Amino acid sequence: MVKLTGLKKIKTAVFISGTGSNLKNLIKFSKIKNSPISIDLIFSNTIKAKGLRFSNQFNIKKYVSNFKDYRVAEAKILNLLKKKNIKFICLAGFMKILSKDFIKNFKGKIINMHPSLLPKYKGLDTHIKAIQNKDKVAGCTVHFVTAKLDSGKIILQREVKISKKDTPTSLTKKVLKQEHKLYPAAIKKIFN
Repeated sequence: MVKLTGLKKIKTAVFISGTGSNLKNLIKFSKIKNSPISIDLIFSNTIKAKGLRFSNQFNIKKYVSNFKDYRVAEAKILNLLKKKNIKFICLAGFMKILSKDFIKNFKGKIINMHPSLLPKYKGLDTHIKAIQNKDKVAGCTVHFVTAKLDSGKIILQREVKISKKDTPTSLTKKVLKQEHKLYPAAIKKIFN
Protein backbone atom coordinates (compact mmCIF):
# COMPACT_ATOMS: atom_id res chain seq x y z
CA MET A 1 0.00 0.00 0.00
CA VAL A 2 1.09 3.55 -0.70
CA LYS A 3 0.83 5.96 2.20
CA LEU A 4 0.11 9.64 1.83
CA THR A 5 2.89 11.74 3.27
CA GLY A 6 1.91 15.10 4.71
CA LEU A 7 -0.44 17.07 2.48
CA LYS A 8 1.45 16.56 -0.75
CA LYS A 9 -0.59 14.87 -3.42
CA ILE A 10 0.75 11.73 -5.12
CA LYS A 11 1.90 12.43 -8.69
CA THR A 12 -0.26 10.21 -10.89
CA ALA A 13 -0.39 9.21 -14.55
CA VAL A 14 -3.60 8.02 -16.21
CA PHE A 15 -3.31 5.61 -19.14
CA ILE A 16 -6.16 5.68 -21.69
CA SER A 17 -7.06 4.34 -25.13
CA GLY A 18 -10.55 5.78 -25.68
CA THR A 19 -13.02 8.52 -24.79
CA GLY A 20 -11.52 9.22 -21.38
CA SER A 21 -14.71 9.53 -19.32
CA ASN A 22 -12.97 7.88 -16.34
CA LEU A 23 -9.95 10.14 -16.96
CA LYS A 24 -12.12 13.27 -16.85
CA ASN A 25 -13.76 11.98 -13.69
CA LEU A 26 -10.35 11.31 -12.08
CA ILE A 27 -9.11 14.80 -13.04
CA LYS A 28 -12.14 16.37 -11.34
CA PHE A 29 -11.55 14.14 -8.31
CA SER A 30 -7.86 15.13 -8.19
CA LYS A 31 -8.82 18.82 -7.98
CA ILE A 32 -10.79 18.47 -4.73
CA LYS A 33 -8.95 19.40 -1.57
CA ASN A 34 -8.92 16.01 0.16
CA SER A 35 -8.00 14.03 -2.96
CA PRO A 36 -4.74 12.11 -2.38
CA ILE A 37 -3.64 12.37 -6.04
CA SER A 38 -2.74 14.95 -8.66
CA ILE A 39 -2.93 14.00 -12.34
CA ASP A 40 0.41 15.02 -13.85
CA LEU A 41 0.47 12.97 -17.04
CA ILE A 42 -1.99 11.46 -19.52
CA PHE A 43 -0.60 8.61 -21.58
CA SER A 44 -2.22 6.91 -24.56
CA ASN A 45 -1.21 4.16 -26.94
CA THR A 46 -3.14 5.90 -29.74
CA ILE A 47 -3.32 9.47 -31.02
CA LYS A 48 -7.00 8.74 -31.80
CA ALA A 49 -7.96 8.51 -28.11
CA LYS A 50 -10.65 11.17 -27.63
CA GLY A 51 -9.66 11.50 -23.98
CA LEU A 52 -6.40 13.21 -25.00
CA ARG A 53 -8.41 16.44 -25.41
CA PHE A 54 -8.53 16.70 -21.61
CA SER A 55 -4.78 17.34 -21.71
CA ASN A 56 -5.36 20.81 -23.19
CA GLN A 57 -8.60 21.43 -21.31
CA PHE A 58 -6.97 20.81 -17.90
CA ASN A 59 -3.39 21.77 -18.80
CA ILE A 60 -1.93 18.31 -18.17
CA LYS A 61 1.04 16.98 -20.14
CA LYS A 62 0.18 14.18 -22.56
CA TYR A 63 2.35 11.56 -24.19
CA VAL A 64 1.41 9.15 -26.98
CA SER A 65 3.37 6.09 -28.05
CA ASN A 66 2.06 3.23 -30.13
CA PHE A 67 3.06 -0.24 -29.02
CA LYS A 68 4.46 -1.50 -32.35
CA ASP A 69 7.63 -2.32 -30.44
CA TYR A 70 6.58 -3.06 -26.85
CA ARG A 71 10.06 -2.94 -25.33
CA VAL A 72 10.92 0.43 -26.90
CA ALA A 73 7.51 1.94 -26.03
CA GLU A 74 7.64 0.77 -22.40
CA ALA A 75 11.25 1.92 -21.95
CA LYS A 76 10.30 5.41 -23.19
CA ILE A 77 7.24 5.53 -20.93
CA LEU A 78 9.19 4.36 -17.87
CA ASN A 79 11.83 6.99 -18.56
CA LEU A 80 9.18 9.70 -18.81
CA LEU A 81 7.41 8.52 -15.63
CA LYS A 82 10.70 8.67 -13.71
CA LYS A 83 11.52 12.12 -15.12
CA LYS A 84 8.08 13.42 -14.09
CA ASN A 85 8.42 11.74 -10.68
CA ILE A 86 5.17 9.78 -11.20
CA LYS A 87 4.48 7.49 -8.24
CA PHE A 88 1.06 6.02 -9.14
CA ILE A 89 -0.69 4.87 -12.32
CA CYS A 90 -4.41 4.56 -13.04
CA LEU A 91 -5.43 2.53 -16.07
CA ALA A 92 -8.73 3.86 -17.40
CA GLY A 93 -9.81 2.05 -20.53
CA PHE A 94 -6.22 1.35 -21.49
CA MET A 95 -6.37 -1.38 -24.16
CA LYS A 96 -2.81 -2.67 -23.97
CA ILE A 97 -1.37 -5.25 -21.61
CA LEU A 98 1.68 -3.99 -19.73
CA SER A 99 4.67 -6.32 -19.50
CA LYS A 100 5.82 -8.04 -16.33
CA ASP A 101 8.95 -5.86 -16.35
CA PHE A 102 6.95 -2.64 -16.62
CA ILE A 103 4.66 -3.70 -13.76
CA LYS A 104 7.69 -4.63 -11.61
CA ASN A 105 8.83 -0.99 -11.78
CA PHE A 106 5.52 0.13 -10.24
CA LYS A 107 4.70 -2.90 -8.09
CA GLY A 108 1.56 -2.22 -6.06
CA LYS A 109 1.24 1.25 -7.58
CA ILE A 110 -0.81 0.51 -10.73
CA ILE A 111 -4.57 0.12 -10.51
CA ASN A 112 -7.17 -0.64 -13.16
CA MET A 113 -10.90 -0.18 -13.66
CA HIS A 114 -12.48 -3.32 -15.12
CA PRO A 115 -16.11 -3.44 -16.31
CA SER A 116 -17.16 -6.68 -14.61
CA LEU A 117 -17.38 -8.18 -11.16
CA LEU A 118 -14.00 -9.89 -11.17
CA PRO A 119 -12.98 -12.71 -11.15
CA LYS A 120 -15.91 -13.06 -13.59
CA TYR A 121 -15.32 -12.03 -17.21
CA LYS A 122 -11.68 -11.05 -17.43
CA GLY A 123 -10.61 -9.40 -20.67
CA LEU A 124 -12.98 -7.96 -23.28
CA ASP A 125 -16.73 -8.04 -24.05
CA THR A 126 -17.75 -8.26 -20.40
CA HIS A 127 -21.29 -6.88 -20.87
CA ILE A 128 -22.02 -9.16 -23.83
CA LYS A 129 -20.92 -12.15 -21.74
CA ALA A 130 -23.04 -11.08 -18.75
CA ILE A 131 -26.17 -10.71 -20.90
CA GLN A 132 -25.56 -13.95 -22.86
CA ASN A 133 -25.15 -15.85 -19.59
CA LYS A 134 -28.41 -14.34 -18.27
CA ASP A 135 -26.66 -12.89 -15.23
CA LYS A 136 -28.86 -10.95 -12.80
CA VAL A 137 -26.08 -8.47 -11.97
CA ALA A 138 -23.07 -6.96 -13.69
CA GLY A 139 -20.73 -4.32 -12.32
CA CYS A 140 -17.23 -2.97 -12.12
CA THR A 141 -14.05 -3.64 -10.19
CA VAL A 142 -11.00 -1.57 -9.30
CA HIS A 143 -8.01 -3.85 -8.75
CA PHE A 144 -4.23 -3.76 -8.47
CA VAL A 145 -2.46 -4.65 -11.71
CA THR A 146 -0.29 -7.75 -11.80
CA ALA A 147 1.33 -9.63 -14.67
CA LYS A 148 -1.76 -11.87 -14.87
CA LEU A 149 -4.65 -10.24 -16.78
CA ASP A 150 -7.37 -8.80 -14.51
CA SER A 151 -6.19 -10.98 -11.61
CA GLY A 152 -4.69 -8.53 -9.10
CA LYS A 153 -6.05 -7.94 -5.59
CA ILE A 154 -9.53 -6.39 -5.69
CA ILE A 155 -9.81 -2.98 -4.03
CA LEU A 156 -13.53 -2.23 -4.50
CA GLN A 157 -16.49 -3.47 -6.55
CA ARG A 158 -19.94 -2.14 -7.33
CA GLU A 159 -22.94 -4.08 -8.63
CA VAL A 160 -25.52 -3.05 -11.23
CA LYS A 161 -28.79 -4.92 -11.81
CA ILE A 162 -29.29 -6.27 -15.31
CA SER A 163 -32.85 -5.83 -16.58
CA LYS A 164 -34.44 -8.03 -19.24
CA LYS A 165 -34.39 -5.03 -21.60
CA ASP A 166 -30.66 -4.36 -21.21
CA THR A 167 -28.42 -4.49 -24.27
CA PRO A 168 -24.61 -4.39 -24.13
CA THR A 169 -24.86 -0.64 -24.88
CA SER A 170 -27.40 0.16 -22.14
CA LEU A 171 -25.51 -2.01 -19.65
CA THR A 172 -22.26 -0.23 -20.55
CA LYS A 173 -23.88 3.12 -19.69
CA LYS A 174 -25.24 1.82 -16.36
CA VAL A 175 -21.90 0.34 -15.35
CA LEU A 176 -19.97 3.45 -16.45
CA LYS A 177 -22.01 5.61 -14.04
CA GLN A 178 -20.89 3.32 -11.23
CA GLU A 179 -17.28 3.32 -12.46
CA HIS A 180 -17.21 7.11 -12.03
CA LYS A 181 -18.17 6.71 -8.35
CA LEU A 182 -16.03 3.64 -7.71
CA TYR A 183 -12.66 4.84 -9.03
CA PRO A 184 -12.29 7.83 -6.65
CA ALA A 185 -13.60 5.70 -3.74
CA ALA A 186 -10.98 3.03 -4.46
CA ILE A 187 -8.18 5.61 -4.60
CA LYS A 188 -9.30 7.09 -1.27
CA LYS A 189 -9.33 3.57 0.21
CA ILE A 190 -5.75 2.93 -0.94
CA PHE A 191 -4.32 6.16 0.48
CA ASN A 192 -6.30 6.43 3.74
